Amino acid sequence: MDSMDVDAVMDSVPTAAPEITEPAPTPAPDAGTQTPPLPRENFRDIQVKVHIRRPERDSWVYLGRAMVSQEIVGHSSRIVIRNVSSNKILTSFGEGTDLQAERRGNFVVISCVEGSRVVSWSLNALNNSDTLRLIASIELACYKSKQALTDPRLHNKGRRRIERIIKDDRRKRHRRRKDQEALVDAFSKQTLGAGAMTTDSPVS
Repeated sequence: MDSMDVDAVMDSVPTAAPEITEPAPTPAPDAGTQTPPLPRENFRDIQVKVHIRRPERDSWVYLGRAMVSQEIVGHSSRIVIRNVSSNKILTSFGEGTDLQAERRGNFVVISCVEGSRVVSWSLNALNNSDTLRLIASIELACYKSKQALTDPRLHNKGRRRIERIIKDDRRKRHRRRKDQEALVDAFSKQTLGAGAMTTDSPVS
């Protein structure tokens, strides 16, 4: 068989059409199930020491060591603080939390407004780098971006209300501290005066 006959035979052989396989449809998520929060990628947990100052209290209470993590919930995120030994959630901060975060050395003090009361959290990070990451993550997670875009006036009004309540709480604490110091001073003077009157003879 010469080359022309081979070409004729090859042309006469039918070519099979490639089989197209469609991917299996992805089942739709059940509307009744809630997607659990996922940890944010590239966020390294931060170890801190936690103190709390409850409403109408002037002193801090130590709660122990904790880990600060960031979780994604839908299109937003939240900061979660868990006790190291028990893994119990001590508190969490998100976009719906009315707060003000301040950096004081390696401490981050978070004042949370709950109605007319203020609950303060103190997070002591291990170093300066963790402190900066901590306060930046809290401010980012708690920033009311939707409200700031849709109603900037209401957003600014809410920020001023938070600042005013925190200032009033700080003023009340300072006033209580001054009153307590004045009572201690008056009591010490009264004790010294009573002691001088009961002395039988002057000290030579």
